[in-house]
Amino acid sequence: MTLDRGEFRNGLGCFATGVTVVTAVAADGSLLGITANSFNSVSLDPPLVLFSLNRSAYSLRAFEDAGCFAINVLRDDQKALSATFARALADKWGGVAYEVWDTGCPILTDALANFECRTRSTHDGGDHVIFVGEVTRMRATTSGRPLLYFRGAYSGLGEVD
Repeated sequence: MTLDRGEFRNGLGCFATGVTVVTAVAADGSLLGITANSFNSVSLDPPLVLFSLNRSAYSLRAFEDAGCFAINVLRDDQKALSATFARALADKWGGVAYEVWDTGCPILTDALANFECRTRSTHDGGDHVIFVGEVTRMRATTSGRPLLYFRGAYSGLGEVD
């Protein structure tokens, strides 16, 4: 059976995902950042997470060489930040509030949660490379709502108890 690429993409869009900005520092010291919704937990012991990056991404080699990355989970009021980091080859860092932790990766200060990771492994994921990272430090807030992506558009949660 051959899957229609468009139908497959539409079907995947039925799964609501959170929106993250994945950050790192390139070998030349420049800051890297991409918007990604391909993030999930892998293991609690050891603490592992993953994200995947398209093989055609301009920053792929720099992320592979960085040896570490940070996952920044966006709040529902950070759509503009998501859009900024979704653009390729743009100046993404002007006016963005961030801090630096142990690895040197930029940590977005106003994110819902941050996970600083050492790259543990990378894997072939078809047209993507899967990055598995061991979380070495994290921060999460108990207030705020996540920015979600559903059926090709930003979305949000209703009332949360």
